[in-house]
Amino acid sequence: MAEGDDLFPGFEPLWIEGPAGRWFGRAGGPADAPPLLLLHGFPQCHAIWHRLAPALARTHRVIALDLKGYGWSAAPASGADGNAYAKRKVGAEIVAVMERLGHVRFALAGHDRGGRVAYRLALDAPGRVERLALLDIVPTSVQWERIEAHPGMNPHWPFLARPAPEPEREIGRDPDAYFEGLLRSWCGAGDLSPFDARALTLYRQAWNVPERIHAMCEDYRAGGADGPDRADDRADLAAGRTLPMPVLVLATRDYLDRGKPETALAAWHRTFAPTAEGVSIPCGHFLAEEAPAATLAALQAFLAP
Repeated sequence: MAEGDDLFPGFEPLWIEGPAGRWFGRAGGPADAPPLLLLHGFPQCHAIWHRLAPALARTHRVIALDLKGYGWSAAPASGADGNAYAKRKVGAEIVAVMERLGHVRFALAGHDRGGRVAYRLALDAPGRVERLALLDIVPTSVQWERIEAHPGMNPHWPFLARPAPEPEREIGRDPDAYFEGLLRSWCGAGDLSPFDARALTLYRQAWNVPERIHAMCEDYRAGGADGPDRADDRADLAAGRTLPMPVLVLATRDYLDRGKPETALAAWHRTFAPTAEGVSIPCGHFLAEEAPAATLAALQAFLAP
């Protein structure tokens, strides 16, 4: 048994040759069932879905994918333009990966950074996405409005977006201390107890690799104050573009709503998803691992035909 296989009983490991190198994922459920793509967040990998995926696979063909630069997917250098990790580019690459798996249209759920790829993909290629679930994010443009209005809020955003190699060097001194500190501070328990030890092993394996530390920083640089992700949001907002498919916003009260000028759902209503429905989950940031039953129930209700 390969490492992590026991987290996804009945799922098959996938190595997909695609844009930007090889992508890793796991697939489970009937081959002829409606496809559902799951995208994880920072600083994790596909393993965040292990408590939900088997149940979701009863009704869907579930693909849990490692984002570019995370987990076991390739972590290419950014190249001369520095935009290899722009969400527009990553979203287009994921469309190509799904096509190679035989899925032209699919439902899509994304948490954290995976949610940012998900909504950008859905804005750029709305015909590809049947339904869209966004877990614990607001649009990147809104996030920067909040950070600029309240300096010191979410300090990891500006820190990780600093020019290379400053954050890479600092994190590289003790990656476990840095990333585990973030997990502790963002989860409701304030410690690592919500995380399965097998999943933590996979997270640690990835974030101790210098190329992956760099990739995660590049992800945040693409989403930085002057990065392409924010610029793409602003252009679409100016053009009045919205998400035409059904959208579900799952937000944790502690992470997004407490003390904020508006709820996560209100932020989506005034930007890209004016008709989105919302569910608030009473836990820390890591919904799929901290509150799997409530998160699963919300996703199943939303995905039901």
